[in-house]
Amino acid sequence: MTRTVPAWELRSRFANSLSALYGTEVPAYATLVEVAQEVNSAVLRERGAQAERLGSIDRVTAERHGAIRIGTPHELRQIARIFGAVGMYPTGFYDLREAAPTPIPVVSTAFRPIDPGELARNPFRVFTSMLVPGDRRFFDDDVRTGLEGALARRRLFSDELLELADAAEAEGGLPEPAAGRFVELATQSFALSGAPIDRAWYRTLEKISSVAADIGGVSTTHINHLTPRVLDIDELYRRMQARGIVMIDRIQGPPRWHGPDVLLRQTSFRALAEPRRFTEPDGTIGDGELRVRFGEVEARGVALTPAGRDRYDRLMSETDGSAAAWAARMPPTERAMAEEDLAYFTATLNRARPRDGHAPPTDLPGLARGGWVNLEPIVYEDFLPRSAAGIFSSNLTGQSSVDHEQDGAVRDAEWLAGVLDRPLHDPFVLYDRQRADSLRAVATELGTIP
Repeated sequence: MTRTVPAWELRSRFANSLSALYGTEVPAYATLVEVAQEVNSAVLRERGAQAERLGSIDRVTAERHGAIRIGTPHELRQIARIFGAVGMYPTGFYDLREAAPTPIPVVSTAFRPIDPGELARNPFRVFTSMLVPGDRRFFDDDVRTGLEGALARRRLFSDELLELADAAEAEGGLPEPAAGRFVELATQSFALSGAPIDRAWYRTLEKISSVAADIGGVSTTHINHLTPRVLDIDELYRRMQARGIVMIDRIQGPPRWHGPDVLLRQTSFRALAEPRRFTEPDGTIGDGELRVRFGEVEARGVALTPAGRDRYDRLMSETDGSAAAWAARMPPTERAMAEEDLAYFTATLNRARPRDGHAPPTDLPGLARGGWVNLEPIVYEDFLPRSAAGIFSSNLTGQSSVDHEQDGAVRDAEWLAGVLDRPLHDPFVLYDRQRADSLRAVATELGTIP
């Protein structure tokens, strides 16, 4: 009997295949992975079990997130089918058109597993950005017409790949050899193309936005970066510099401090010059290079509640992530963060706590204050618009050209869900559900379920 390869295994194969491809295309990425593994091993030796507080070392070592850029709602719907085949679903809405210091004419979502068990098996995520040609702040009528025409003429994904994707999503996997064929075709779809690029058209778009040029100035898509996870991003930053690799000028996200790791910290090596072929205005083919792909690395912490995110956003806006300001305004322990309802945790009953005759509370902050439960942090599985924009901006070849006198195009989560024609998951809802499930289990043991 032919074995069906389940969606999670397809996802793992796909992530590994993309990693091998990207390591071949961008050799410095292989160095990044090597250094990340060195750092993770060192942290595990130094901290023991505490190093795995936010995920087992096996999960952290296997973890990747990728980033791709596409041009149209039609392409986004197709890519949702491909990711749906491997159990990755659109989660969150990110609008980088208002980003500082450099607005970027894209809106984004992240395709990822949404079930905690699936995340534990393989937490592959792909941050997917879509160009907004209709935003007049970036594109005048002539450029918009040219963009729409260029994007309409290209075809990113084959019928065979899409048919296999639909079958895999419908059946929860694929039998061999169809599974192998799916991974092969999906990986090929994100390989860097050697097709010549229209130099004049690319330069026109590049004057507006390097990201726009990377999307609308080429006939295919490709992996823009692939990101391993590291347990000590500051140490990795130092080790990469010691190897002579040029890093961007800072680590994006919360500062390093003595308290719990929260949300997401990211950095990267700078985009490298890659040889490309160009079509010149006279029709001849010439050589050149582009700097659009880079190597990113991330460190993940506990997910913050809406109240926690509000405090984080205000801290970053008011202090730009000053470690001193952060320490003054953020609770220094996981339990304190839970008591103030600033971060998400799952709860298990603390069996060592003596019963004192008082009825236990039903909310997690109350249970934490009373010592009724043990806490496990819920890992932040998503992205930060400011950090994403900071990484993008640090690797751009020029500043975006924005006409603030013009009207933008309305693009929001509701619009994106309509484009996808499938649910767009809210990260807060997913974290709330995970916490609530654990609280129900605690309430059952305490006998406090109404």
